Amino acid sequence: MRLRWILLWAAVILAAPASAEEYAFDAAEFEKKPFELGGYVELKQDQFQLNRNAAFYKLGYYRLDQRDTLERTTGALELTGKYTQGSATFNFRGHTDATQDNLASAQENRVYEAYASFKPDPGFTLDLGKKTLRWGKGYAWSPVGFVERPKDPNDPELSREGYTVAAADFIRNFDGPLKTLALTPLLLPVGADVNSDFGKPGHVNVAAKLYFLYRDTDIDLVYLGRGSRTPRFGMDFSRNLTSNLEIHGEWARITDAEQKVTNASGVTTTQQGNVTSSLLGMRYLTENDTTAILEYYRNGTGYTQSQMNDFYRFVDNGLSQFQTTAGDVLLQRALNLSQAGYGRPNPMRNYVYARISRKEPFDVLYFTPSVTAIMNLDDRSYSITPELLYTGITNLELRFRLYALNGDTQTEFGEKQNLRRMELFTRYYF
Repeated sequence: MRLRWILLWAAVILAAPASAEEYAFDAAEFEKKPFELGGYVELKQDQFQLNRNAAFYKLGYYRLDQRDTLERTTGALELTGKYTQGSATFNFRGHTDATQDNLASAQENRVYEAYASFKPDPGFTLDLGKKTLRWGKGYAWSPVGFVERPKDPNDPELSREGYTVAAADFIRNFDGPLKTLALTPLLLPVGADVNSDFGKPGHVNVAAKLYFLYRDTDIDLVYLGRGSRTPRFGMDFSRNLTSNLEIHGEWARITDAEQKVTNASGVTTTQQGNVTSSLLGMRYLTENDTTAILEYYRNGTGYTQSQMNDFYRFVDNGLSQFQTTAGDVLLQRALNLSQAGYGRPNPMRNYVYARISRKEPFDVLYFTPSVTAIMNLDDRSYSITPELLYTGITNLELRFRLYALNGDTQTEFGEKQNLRRMELFTRYYF
């Protein structure tokens, strides 16, 4: 596996001289074309340092040979297309990737987006098909993202798969304090073959977003009716206080939220009640192109520290049973609970996200270093991710990340499967 690292670094070194090229203006590049095609290809190499004492390592490896490291190679292709004919546009985004590591190999093909958009009037748009919606102003989390798949806080800008919807946009502009008003009603059906992972089948879910631009403040009111999921509503806002300081926030209320909870013996109950999630954040840009993002996230659907500790003890009890009797009934039940909520990226209640990035420090062109931290305020565990990004080669992006997880036993980041993860990838855009 180390040979892959050497080959990947060699490709970086050999490609570096290609960064010097002259700029040429071609007016044809700016002409609107009826058909557009683009995307990227990516090669990524990961090295994991595993945490053999962690609950999620025990769940994942109890039937496998015990190991301290894992190396994985991933190749990916994302293809985007857009065809415009008059007032109609068809948009497509497909994603395929293949992975191979020390244990297995896999391939996955997904259509992220495939929808038709009709805009007969500047104030009206109708979208039909599979579309990725982005509701909310948060960077790492979006409590009001009722009709979208959750972000990965470790990489919030990753492309995400959408849902099949019928959505419209009605937009009106005004003179005065209220500058823009936009209404987005939406229908999201759920069945065995459409949006099956959204929730209970047999429903056509109704959602809506009402947008205001009022006195330079962006405001959204959002709603999802009862159906495949329980009813919920919320709001978000974003405002530039100065030219280089922006603040944003989200608030969401979920009624009749269900949560599966286990004790240390594996007795599982379902709790139901109304919960509130919220987020407050800021983005600051300095004169020397340093960007700082800070967010606090309150996850109303999350577990308490004592509930997570019961789950960790349940895993230990299941492993003891397996080592004594070779039976994995308890561990299989723990795996199911992990998929139902305990294994989410951030399953607890209070988090802080911070990211600092600097463009071209010390006059190093096309180079952007950054560092990201996520801290669980309930158990004081955290992750630190330094990152190096180089974009000096035309259409090529080279990135290195090191994920370092820190926490005691019976803490979120102390019980994850990995202690460290080193990632190197190269991505070529076309």
